[in-house]
This record gives sequence, C-alpha cells and structure tokens, in this order.
Amino acid sequence: MNETLFLPAGDSAVNVEFGRIIDPEINKKIRSLSDSLSRKPIRGVTECIPTFRSLLVCYDPLQTGCEVLIKKLKKRIKSLDQASAGEKRVFNIPVCYGGEFGEDIAFVASHAGLTEQEVIDIHTGRDYLIFMLGFLPGFAYLGDMDKRLHTPRLSNPRTSIPAGSVGIGGEQTGIYPLASPGGWQLIGRTPVRPYDPNRAEPILYSAGDYIRFFAVDEQEYRKIEELVSRDEYECKITAGEGN
Repeated sequence: MNETLFLPAGDSAVNVEFGRIIDPEINKKIRSLSDSLSRKPIRGVTECIPTFRSLLVCYDPLQTGCEVLIKKLKKRIKSLDQASAGEKRVFNIPVCYGGEFGEDIAFVASHAGLTEQEVIDIHTGRDYLIFMLGFLPGFAYLGDMDKRLHTPRLSNPRTSIPAGSVGIGGEQTGIYPLASPGGWQLIGRTPVRPYDPNRAEPILYSAGDYIRFFAVDEQEYRKIEELVSRDEYECKITAGEGN
C-alpha cells in the first residue's frame, strides 16, 4: 500500500500525495478528500486542486499553519468513507471522426493494425474517467483508454489545433477545448464547447466525472454546431454507478 505523503508547497499549500502512478483507486482517494473538504471545510483552507495522484490543498497562512493543517488532513483522511463514490455523471460527447476533423485517424489505425471504423468503435466503447483538468481551461485528462489505441505523440507538434479536436497522446485521449498548439494524434472533432467563459459554469465537467464519445456524421455535426452557437444544445448527461 502506498504511504500518503504530505509535502509543503511554498508557504501556503500542502501537496497530499497518495501514490506515484496513474490509478483509478488513487484518484478515488483524491476525489474523496476533495469532496470532504468541500462539504466540511477545514479552517484556513482556500482551495483544493486535484491532479492524477495528489491533491494540492491551498491555505491562508494567517488562519492556519502547515503543521496544524497536516495533522487535520491526516485525521480527515482516516475518517473518509471510500466504499462508494456514489452516482457518476457521464457526459455524452458527439464526435465526427476522420476526414478534415481527424486527419491522424489513418495513422492511429495503421499503428494499431486496425481499420478506421474499428478505431472509432473502440474509442466510443467505454466511459472515460476525468482524472484531472489542466493545460488549458476545460482540458480533461482521460484515463483507461483501450491499450490497442495507445499511439505515440507527434514528433513535431502542430502550432495550431482547432477547438474541439479529439486526440490521442500515448496512453491518453482528450478534447482540446480551445485552439492551441498540441502534439496529440487527431482522430475527430466535437462541436461541443468544453469551455465557454460566457456560461454560468464555464467548464462543462469536473474531475471525477466521465466522458463517453459517440460518433456522428458531418451533417449531424453541423446541426449540433449551429445549436451550440445559439446556446440551444444541451450535452446529454447520464448516470451510472460510481467508481
């Protein structure tokens, strides 16, 4: 069993490290502690930032100290009930695969010894846990991708990738929420906006939620794109048993 480490991060944060690998069970502990601190805050704690294998707990040094906070965090962790994370939220994301939307899907298929349709079927065949958000607002790092789709990143990253692009980078898959540089293999694009600063909740989902992709053709993509532009599209959210 991994020992939980409490590492001071400057003069106003403690990094609670639950392990050294990317693992759903470790991530579950992170979410449990983060949720607990949200429901029942510890005095002085100002923010919690989850990552793959740790939780950064920020605090106001005028209200609490590092050693005092670590003692309280240790006590809180011992009291956590991690038997169940409750009901999970699954965000169903439409994707138009291949063609102009996913110019690298042929390479991904060739690398895996699959057809492009098999790549699509595998990619849309499971729910992906959002381990953490980072890199860009709304960029979700998704875990547990089928090993057959593991594909190396581009040797020369692109200087610009369209917003909504769905890519594969090594063992991970994800959505580029904004136009940006990037080195992942692009297999499709979604018209849904993971990040919209004009929404009441700018980021569509949170760490601990799940994403399931489903394939649409270009005609359906354009219809959804138009609805999104008019703020008339609602991403379907389904429920399932939590992990």
